[in-house]
Amino acid sequence: MSDTKLVNWLFQTGAVRVCPENKPFWYTSGTIGPYYINTHFLYGSEKKALELLEKIDAFKADKLSCPEKLLPLIEANYNSDRIFKGLIDSMLEFVGNNIDLESITYISGGERRDWYFSLILAKKLDKPHITIYKDLSTVITQDGQTDAAISINGANVLHIADLITEASSYERAWIPAIKNICGQLKCSVVVIDRLQGGGELLEKNDVCSFALTSIDRKFFRSALDMELINKGQYDMLLKYIANPRESMKAFLKEHPEFMEEALQSDDRTRERAQLCIDSKIYKF
Repeated sequence: MSDTKLVNWLFQTGAVRVCPENKPFWYTSGTIGPYYINTHFLYGSEKKALELLEKIDAFKADKLSCPEKLLPLIEANYNSDRIFKGLIDSMLEFVGNNIDLESITYISGGERRDWYFSLILAKKLDKPHITIYKDLSTVITQDGQTDAAISINGANVLHIADLITEASSYERAWIPAIKNICGQLKCSVVVIDRLQGGGELLEKNDVCSFALTSIDRKFFRSALDMELINKGQYDMLLKYIANPRESMKAFLKEHPEFMEEALQSDDRTRERAQLCIDSKIYKF
């Protein structure tokens, strides 16, 4: 799959959103930045992705039946949605080209957004799927039957995820969960690597880390060349990638009206702006 095809899908579905020029987004942490990533929107659209997320939240109360209820929905979407099918087919090709599948016994995916991708990849690769929950409990689905995981006797596991940032979920939950059932999480394949240290953390834990694409200068250069963003947006993105904290501090100094407007905005924006001030995030 070409990078341009994936970049186009990410923007087309809203999985990557870039702010208008000089209007960065407010994040929940009280920081600001020029883009949002919601990889699960590659399910076809924001609407479809959020509808599945609602079903996941309803299904996951019953850990054994959850993966069996989800897979038919995801398969139906694979058969009907051009973008999602294209992505999954590309992931299958990528895995085949980069992973020694003969050495992998299980595919795993963690609660919740990994499941958009991991369940159907396991089915297509004819591998049993380990569904990992946030409390580190695990169930294994094989041949339409799901059972609580007890021990996989040292077997190797390939983890499929939507994206990797700092790999905190891997460190806190996914790697320990596989160790708890006597398995080895050997490889990770994600759609997006945000290049914020996650890949390096996985390597330190003896997990090979792969991504279909990374959020870097090349990624946004492709978006600019495809006219998905303009030069002003591109320049802001490059400054942010080079130094997120300092670039946004400089922006706020150059545009004092941005903070003033945020404090007069809707409740959510005002709360985030106030958090930014109270926490002295940008020290101004």
